Formats: sequence, C-alpha cells, structure tokens
Amino acid sequence: MKKVLFSFFAFALLATASSTVSAQMSGGDNPMVGGAAMYKNKNIVENAVNSADHTTLVAAVKAAGLVETLSGKGPFTVFAPVNSAFDKLPAGTVETLLKPENKATLTKILTYHVVAGNNGAKDIVKAIKKGNGKAEFTTVAGGKLTAMLEGDKVVVMDEKGGKSMVTIADVKQSNGVIHVVDSVLLPN
Repeated sequence: MKKVLFSFFAFALLATASSTVSAQMSGGDNPMVGGAAMYKNKNIVENAVNSADHTTLVAAVKAAGLVETLSGKGPFTVFAPVNSAFDKLPAGTVETLLKPENKATLTKILTYHVVAGNNGAKDIVKAIKKGNGKAEFTTVAGGKLTAMLEGDKVVVMDEKGGKSMVTIADVKQSNGVIHVVDSVLLPN
C-alpha cells in the first residue's frame, strides 16, 4: 500500500512539475489562440502562423510583404482579426486585396491594425478612463483608432465608424502584444 501511495504521489509531483515547466515555456499565462499555444519567447509572426483562426491574416501579411516587419524588434500592439472577421467583408474583397497589384492597399489596411508600443489591456483601459470613455491611438499606417468600453469589453473603432470587439486580450509576444478582434478595421 505504501508503494502504491508513493507511486501515486511521485506521479502527481512529476505531472505538476511537467505542467509548470510547460507553462513557463509556453508563456504561462498566455491564452491559447486558434487552438495553438502562444509563446512569449516567439514573435508575432511565429505565433500567428500556428493559429487556425488567423490563416487569412497570415496570408495577407505574407502577400503584403510584412513578415519581416512584424518579426522585427518592435514592440508592436496588433489588433489581429480572425478569419471570420475577413468573411464579414463584401464577397471577393480578400481575394482582390491579395492580388499583387493591390499590395499598397493591403499594406495600408494591415498596418492600420498595428500601433507602436506594447499596449496591454490594462494600458488601453487606463487610457480610455483617462480620456473620459475614449482613447485614441495612432496606427503604423498613420490613421487613428479609437478604443472604448462597451460593458466590460474593449471595442476598437476605425475612422469609418466600424467597430471591432477584442475577444482575446494580452497575447504576449517577444516583440509586443496581440489583441484578437472580431472585425477588420478600415482606414479612410
């Protein structure tokens, strides 16, 4: 009986240690995105390619030639639309944007989802409260995004009045942070 109890406790201790090491390697408190672990020691592109929910975004980043930029030092805050966000666009929009002749437009749209700096959810909420309910952020594309709270959810509004809700916040990366959003944001 003592042998069985010892074996059980040894197994439990090993399992706990293994999950602790695994959590530390994966970034610990980082949420899963698109069924994949997001690692704090990997950059935005290295993590995004593993998310089943971001295949359209990754294809667009590749088509726009932004892989090197988003793999760079940063830090960047990326509002990353899921595949279903792109599906909300008018039929044929994504296919048209992915054509080489539309690279400049695609690049402008994608960089409109990126803000310089490492803006975690707490930072964004703090800025919203300081701004009496709204916080404005300048994107890498040069446009403006406005963040606000709707209930307890952070919503980001583009220059055209389109809104996108943050569905997963604070996905930490080696070169910044990703906030998963449910709609594509469009510049003027």
